[in-house]
Amino acid sequence: MKVLGQIALITGGASGLGAGAARILTKAGVTCALLDRNLSLAEELVKELGGGMAIECDVSDGPGVEAAIAEVTKTLGAPRIVLNAAGIDIAVRTASPKGPHSLEEFQRVINVNLTGTFNVARVAAYGMIGLDVLSDNGNEDGERGVVINIASVVAQDGPVGQAAYAASKAGVQGMTLPMARDLAPYGIRVMTIAPGMFETPLAAGIPQKWIDSIIPTVPFPKRWGNPLEFGALVQHICENSMLNGEMIRIDGAIRMGL
Repeated sequence: MKVLGQIALITGGASGLGAGAARILTKAGVTCALLDRNLSLAEELVKELGGGMAIECDVSDGPGVEAAIAEVTKTLGAPRIVLNAAGIDIAVRTASPKGPHSLEEFQRVINVNLTGTFNVARVAAYGMIGLDVLSDNGNEDGERGVVINIASVVAQDGPVGQAAYAASKAGVQGMTLPMARDLAPYGIRVMTIAPGMFETPLAAGIPQKWIDSIIPTVPFPKRWGNPLEFGALVQHICENSMLNGEMIRIDGAIRMGL
């Protein structure tokens, strides 16, 4: 897909990985619609980008997502690029002497990270089905769009206290291939990215002691990832039509320990 002139829908787009992708895609000529629960922060980024739009949205709300995507389509046009970057995390052990893990908190993480991702993907993909096939650069593949979901390295090697987060992100990984197969007849690709340690507001809640112990274990480079590096991968996935039905780790080769 040639990204120049396309519309991108980015959930969690006001900050972190979503914002990094918005900056990279905007530079490449994409108009970005940022869906986020923090509307004021999303609006600030839209001003910085010099275009696009911001919508307050809870990705786990079915009717809310349908209304938000309808508004994006009416205002900017139908998005052919969808990035599901909205997510939350908690750090709680399954059980401890203080009691069992809160079932409500576990369900909240699943609702946002897994159900929310599927919710946005299903509605946005439906909107792509009726679009004309892309014909830029002599494209003969019949492509209509791409959905990029965000998992985490924790999906494959989750540390202590990450049962809820790991379960939600493993679910995102698990639905990648069947979702890609579902949408393949309509020329819609589905990919998942699994980031490692990136500088984001979500990571800001990680205890400093744990950070000091984990960053040195990253083989190379031994540092936090930059959201712009994540955004560069998002752009490449958009532009490389052979990438479909797969999860890519972007993590400096880290493997989580306890």
